[in-house]
Amino acid sequence: MRSRLTTFILIGMVLGIIVGYLCSITWPDPQTDKAIAGYIGLITDLFLRLIKMIIAPLVFSTLVVGIAHMGDTASVGRIGGKALLWFVGASFVSLLIGLIMVSLLRPGDDLNLPLPDAGASTNLKAASLSLKEFVTHLVPKSAIEAMANNEILQIVVFSIFFGVALASLGPKGKLLAEGFEQVADVMLRVTGYIMNFAPLAVFAAMAAIITTQGLGVLITYGKFMLEFYLSLAILWCVLALAGYALMGRQMTRMLSLIKEPFLLAFSTASSEAAYPKTLRQLEVFGVPNRITSFVLPMGYSFNLDGSMMYCTFAAIFIAQAYNIPLTLGQQFTMLLLLMVTSKGMAGVPRASLVVISATLSTFNIPEAGLLLIIGIDQFLDMGRSATNVLGNSIATAAVAKWEGQLTLEDQSLDKGIGVTPVPAE
Repeated sequence: MRSRLTTFILIGMVLGIIVGYLCSITWPDPQTDKAIAGYIGLITDLFLRLIKMIIAPLVFSTLVVGIAHMGDTASVGRIGGKALLWFVGASFVSLLIGLIMVSLLRPGDDLNLPLPDAGASTNLKAASLSLKEFVTHLVPKSAIEAMANNEILQIVVFSIFFGVALASLGPKGKLLAEGFEQVADVMLRVTGYIMNFAPLAVFAAMAAIITTQGLGVLITYGKFMLEFYLSLAILWCVLALAGYALMGRQMTRMLSLIKEPFLLAFSTASSEAAYPKTLRQLEVFGVPNRITSFVLPMGYSFNLDGSMMYCTFAAIFIAQAYNIPLTLGQQFTMLLLLMVTSKGMAGVPRASLVVISATLSTFNIPEAGLLLIIGIDQFLDMGRSATNVLGNSIATAAVAKWEGQLTLEDQSLDKGIGVTPVPAE
């Protein structure tokens, strides 16, 4: 049954490209195209709204139940520490691969495109990415506000306090913990219903973007996009090899399980859209609910591997386009700077572009260079989002393995892995 959803998503992608191309050649006027794409995109917008609707209660309920089952703060601290250790390592590797690949491939040389005026404005604000703002942003002013805005990191912080307090109540908190477990069951059942609309949302997403951008943009920026996706593929291989080193041949099974959320994130350019399905598939793989519900939300804030690789790749690409040489020391300094600033990406609109904008100004590279890639950012974001899903899935499984709680044997939806089974899509 799960393979049927994957097939339908792929069919939706192909049909969306065909319909989008037909719309772009039938109505070549940009304003008409934009209006048509807006109506088509309503389907995707509704799907993403449905996903956003369940994210906060799903994260909160599963995380509280997971922490309550851990039973003590030492376990929370130990698992959190291991997760952050993996996130830092993966972040460094992702940034380094982006830096190495863009330096070797040099997509900015011989671009054959008019360069934007160095003083042109991109209308991107980088102030929200300062370390002070990020640290302050960690703690919500209101738990309700955090949930209303889907601030995953703030929800995690509140859930940790709530879960630890609930666990400290001992038998008195058992009834409440069981109640939250039932809430998690309900939210996963709702997730199952929403996922049935995924192929339609994928179709609309692809049709809308091809209608406005056309297939011509893929030819114009073909070299850059090909080299970027080649770099992403190398990152995928590195992450997969790390998974194989920890989990052996079972890594193949995990990759098979997460292909649906991977494709969903790719086709909708939203890793958030794939979160509920990723959570479920990791539990099917054998990762305990208390670990998936804790590590995966953290990963969505601290472990955006695809987005981080893109930051170094795009920043150096723009420097190459303007023929601005950077020394090896400057490039390494940029990498270290991005290690810090990239952690503020969660919850910031067009986050990767905002991070790159802040980095460019630091190294006196024209911020206007972002105008070179803004037009194709949606296509690039598809790869980044899918990579984020892959990276966070492997990170969560790795932490479970380090904890000795990864059950590397065939699981099924009816074996009981912390939540009540949901119908297979």
